[in-house]
Amino acid sequence: MSKLFGTDGMRGEAGRFPIDPETMRMTGYSLARHLGTKLGRTPRLILGRDTRQSGAWIEAALIEGARKAGAMCDSAGVITTPGVAFLARTLPADAGLVISASHNPYQDNGVKIFAPTGRKIDDATERLIETDIHEARKNVNPEDNAQTGYALSAISDHPDDPEATIIDEEEQAQFDALKARYLDYLTEEVADGLRLDGLKIVLDCANGAASQLAPALLARLGAHVCAINDEPDGRNINYECGSLHIDGLRRKVIAEGAMLGVAFDGDADRALFVDAAGQFVDGDAALWVMAGRMAARGELTGDCVVATVMSNLGLELALRSHGIELLRTDVGDKYVLEELLRTGASIGGEQSGHIILPRISLAGDGMITTVNLLRAMIESGLALHELTEGFVRYPQVLVNVRVREKHPFAEVAEIARSMRETEAALNKNGRLLLRYSGTEPLARVMIEGQHLSEIERLAGRLAAVIKQTIGAS
Repeated sequence: MSKLFGTDGMRGEAGRFPIDPETMRMTGYSLARHLGTKLGRTPRLILGRDTRQSGAWIEAALIEGARKAGAMCDSAGVITTPGVAFLARTLPADAGLVISASHNPYQDNGVKIFAPTGRKIDDATERLIETDIHEARKNVNPEDNAQTGYALSAISDHPDDPEATIIDEEEQAQFDALKARYLDYLTEEVADGLRLDGLKIVLDCANGAASQLAPALLARLGAHVCAINDEPDGRNINYECGSLHIDGLRRKVIAEGAMLGVAFDGDADRALFVDAAGQFVDGDAALWVMAGRMAARGELTGDCVVATVMSNLGLELALRSHGIELLRTDVGDKYVLEELLRTGASIGGEQSGHIILPRISLAGDGMITTVNLLRAMIESGLALHELTEGFVRYPQVLVNVRVREKHPFAEVAEIARSMRETEAALNKNGRLLLRYSGTEPLARVMIEGQHLSEIERLAGRLAAVIKQTIGAS
């Protein structure tokens, strides 16, 4: 049985398996059925989506399936991923479903499912849903599916169907009320006491889920907000904007004379920054700034920060110089959260800007990250470029090699020997990370060191050995 859920939910091209109407109905049905069995009562689900044109029909299909299994369903309409996680926790609901493909182009979409704690649902429930989906796909006749109490129906199956996006006044009122609940939480609890009166901040909303919420939040705090890419049309989400395209934000910050620029991705679970001079500040630098504030206030439990194996060596060395340990995990916010909960650490995150503050939320939230970075700036009286001093980024090279099979590297003599030679050449002044992609037939060679030309040479040499031994023809 093929695995459908990855580290960030189920994802694919909208309209094609597994993000097709039939599979989405079965996903809703299966989740509701298993929750109902586990809880011994009718489950309640809360749903939300980003701005992709396919979001409305996917949400409708999920709701149809869930209601066939007896679930009560509420929708917040267009809202951020962490917004749904917040609502699942506080309504409360038994699960929160987010329809989003994060930073992917509009043609893609996906489903992430949160437990009421704010964590993604457990692997066991994901496997049950996958089993139900695969069993349903064995039957092409809708009457055969009906034997489990599930049946297909005539909901619009076309991603571009305008009927799938019609919203009545009652639905809109519900959307507005649920979004207001989340915005009030951010303003009155997360940002309690923070004032940004008169400060100019540029927000790149990626034409995504933060397009209304993020400008409203900072305006409430008194900031002079200049929002760009905040007019979603269903197809422009992440298009040459947002967290993967920083240049437009950089230019706008400089042109406006702003003190900060913030770039969200499509579902706003991450945020990246630009300082007043237009210098890029990624998730590693944000971790450095926020961990420093927490350490100064005695709030950094265990004097440690959690990051992934992809975080820059410069972050590790900068933290170590202040007596703070960097704990590394596999790539993925799921693994960062697991380590945060295991160790009781106060902050963790990824280079991509996905930061988790478990005392506030177990879901990464770009707006919470932004508030906390601004709080560090306001409390210290320092500009962002001053706060990032002490973090020196090491040059980093990443080379991908297409492989025919994923042998353990240590078991291929030529690769193991080349790895030892590379590490000896780095002489503890750099770092080698060799791993396979989780989704593609690729070996990834990542090397960090003091001199770019040297690490490029080392990475190229190791990549050549991999290509010669296990490379795809």
